[in-house]
Amino acid sequence: MTPVPVRALLVRGLLAGLGAGLLALAVAYLLGEPHVDAAIAFEEAHEHGHGGGQPVGRALQSTAGLATAVLVYGVALGGIAALAFCVALGRVGRFGPRATAALVSGGALLALYVVPFLKYPANPPSVGDPDTIDRRTALYFLMIVLSVLLSVGAVVFGRALLPRLGGWNASVAAGAALLVAVGLAYAFLPPVDEVPDGFPADVLWRFRLAALAVQGTLWAGFGLLFGRLAERLLVPGAVRSRPLTAP
Repeated sequence: MTPVPVRALLVRGLLAGLGAGLLALAVAYLLGEPHVDAAIAFEEAHEHGHGGGQPVGRALQSTAGLATAVLVYGVALGGIAALAFCVALGRVGRFGPRATAALVSGGALLALYVVPFLKYPANPPSVGDPDTIDRRTALYFLMIVLSVLLSVGAVVFGRALLPRLGGWNASVAAGAALLVAVGLAYAFLPPVDEVPDGFPADVLWRFRLAALAVQGTLWAGFGLLFGRLAERLLVPGAVRSRPLTAP
């Protein structure tokens, strides 16, 4: 494998993030937007709005606004994940570019979204008190920071145990330690439950599933796209390794 060209991988990470963002945008529009509309309808029917008209119309929010947010998010995370790939390649095991990209993507999905999501799941409009938005935002980002730090700590812990326990036992011990640490974080951080009375449970549940599907699509798409691009860059001989057959 050739030395790691960080700049070239960063560019490919941004492109892969853009491609993954397009996939996530389709999922967000098809699965998420109908439940956002249902939540807004509930808000308007029960007069839980913030008063006054919206500065940006709903049609623009659900199209250009959604596309801008998801694509910018995908490109930004693609660049960050590409840099994480450069750090991880060759340091987390004897994995090739595709496997390393898959590990980075899966780890990012778990640490940046799934673990915080299980404590503070996504909510549609009309769910949540406007007066507590600062507190809820701070708690959510605190959970993200804790999740990332605990995940990194689990990796370091597993590598420290590797010489004495072997790969499998060290991984199990590190995973168990991570679960205990995350459980303690869940127990000590305050809960947030501000679902208004009468809000349709199916709308809330389906919105949260859609939010999870968007993130899953984003990171799975990135892992597949970036893994392919990184392999073509770092292992060019693998692309031409198949023998040519005579016509």
